[in-house]
Amino acid sequence: MITPLLTTLVAALLLPLAQASAAPALVSSPDGRISIRIDDDAGRFTVERRGETVIAPSPLGLELDGVPELGALRLERREDVKVDRTIPLVATKAAQARDRYRGATLVFREQAPAGRRLYLDVRAYDDGVAFRYRLDGAEPVRLRGERTAFVPAGDPECLASVADGAHEVPFERMKVSQLRAGQAYDVPVVCTAPSGRTAYAITQASLAGYTGAALLSEGGALRIRLSAPPKRPAPAFISQAGLTTAWRVVMMGDRIGDMIPSQLIGNLNPPPQGDFSWVRPGKAAWDWWSGPLAGMKPGMDNYKRFIDFAAASGLPYYLIDAGWASGPGGCCDANPATDVTRAADGIDMPELVRYAAARNVGLMLWAHWEHVAGRMDEVLDTYARWGIKGVKIDFMNRDDQDVVDFYQRVAAATAKRHMLLDLHGAYVPAGLQRSYPNFITQEGVRGAEWDKMDKSITPRHNLMLPYTRMLAGPLDYTPGGFHNGTPATFAVREVMPQTQHTRGQALAMYVVYDSPLQMVSDDPEVYRGAAGFDFIQRVPTAWDETRFLSGTPGEDIVLARRQGRNWYLGAMTADETAGGRAEPVSLGFLPAGRFRATLWEDGDTPNELRRVEREVTARDTLTLRLAPAGGAAVILEPLH
Repeated sequence: MITPLLTTLVAALLLPLAQASAAPALVSSPDGRISIRIDDDAGRFTVERRGETVIAPSPLGLELDGVPELGALRLERREDVKVDRTIPLVATKAAQARDRYRGATLVFREQAPAGRRLYLDVRAYDDGVAFRYRLDGAEPVRLRGERTAFVPAGDPECLASVADGAHEVPFERMKVSQLRAGQAYDVPVVCTAPSGRTAYAITQASLAGYTGAALLSEGGALRIRLSAPPKRPAPAFISQAGLTTAWRVVMMGDRIGDMIPSQLIGNLNPPPQGDFSWVRPGKAAWDWWSGPLAGMKPGMDNYKRFIDFAAASGLPYYLIDAGWASGPGGCCDANPATDVTRAADGIDMPELVRYAAARNVGLMLWAHWEHVAGRMDEVLDTYARWGIKGVKIDFMNRDDQDVVDFYQRVAAATAKRHMLLDLHGAYVPAGLQRSYPNFITQEGVRGAEWDKMDKSITPRHNLMLPYTRMLAGPLDYTPGGFHNGTPATFAVREVMPQTQHTRGQALAMYVVYDSPLQMVSDDPEVYRGAAGFDFIQRVPTAWDETRFLSGTPGEDIVLARRQGRNWYLGAMTADETAGGRAEPVSLGFLPAGRFRATLWEDGDTPNELRRVEREVTARDTLTLRLAPAGGAAVILEPLH
């Protein structure tokens, strides 16, 4: 349900052609600090914040296929809208979103005899701008691509990752002039204006009925490169009738971290239809990360061991990963001999579900997307009959039109059956979670699984993610590794893998990383009596409020989240200086009253913690002890 916060005012201003063409169209944010300007021929756009040009004049337009390109355009009319409403949220980083913007639909008419029209929807929020194209009519539309590009003003420093199918490439810090010509970069690309007064992220939202895109580096610009299906490299996109593209988005704030609480990406998506109050966020025991492919074999006893651990620990879920289904059990290829509607010999899935349910644990199942896509109803109906609570679907590794459609279909199909959905081998979020809150998390991130394969999951990498990939939406990083170390002591191993960060940082990830379904990734025996596991048992996965307190990408972060009256702090550092650091945290965000602060801080070795309790108020400052490659976690509970 969407409720008005103040008022919702829609006013259509039908401007005569001569008047509309007299000047570029300007749309400004409600607070007047952000504006987007569209040239009267729909050729370019410009973005400003607080009087500073953030995106210099940049190209607009579509590249049509099979029909003549649009000729010279002129603004025919504009229809303005003002919106201010609150949207209740389910299982995410806040209890509600304020959707407040000024917008316009700009109607451009071709000056050639054909007189075709191009519609440009434009919105200006207090934390960013967005625009998209529309072509009305019943005729199919074929696109070679978009002319859309973003030309960052000046030569800002940016955080960027090379685009690849799985979207699991580390982020690099470089100026726009240092981006490799002809290289495609993933969204978001996150930059800080040369003045230092504005941080911004270039990304996309609401892919439904369209296709994904990357940002191609071309002469100081980042040009939209549409993703085409592998068996149809051109045209990149084909519609059945008319066209509505994805939103092109520039998120903005004073600091990069200020964009973490933003609801902009979700607000650009349709709200959910129907009741999603059944969606239950939480943590899941998980059997893959600790190494079962080399050790644990699928079987009732082994699965019951994880169920028993989840039950004893108060975890609502256990995710059974690859190997449970009938046929070859490999994880990465969709072997046609595998049947994901039948369990492997010796595994009684309905009995396993009953065993788990009796212990208040719900089961989730892994499947390869190719085993689901062609028989979705049959697969999901089977799981619903068994009593499965959710699915993890993997290895799409694409973001073209066909895969975007698959996301829409599987989100709707799982919602219909009251199942959670976790997508791996996934593209970066574009806000589909807003429309389908059961789509509770997704990968599209270089997460902890890489600890089993190489040395890339460094503390610096971990401290890049909150400021980059996480701006777009939840990330299934899969934290919880309790064989903790430092980059100097780390060794790659597949079974019982290590981490390059301390136990304190392992705990902090459960606050810092946004994922309403969080994995508890290590083996149950590792957690038995382990320092800090009590925090993992207590920390929520969905929140009423999120606040960025301090930090710098790749270096450190302190993030505060609230559920009910309790606040939770996560602090992480990539600093490897001997002796670590002391991180002062002002508690000015707390309401009046006294709070019990329970701190889990780094100890003398990477696997040790210091657990401290004290009374505090909003006037106090906590000083957290962070070891090299370390972190800390805090729970703040009111005492009255």
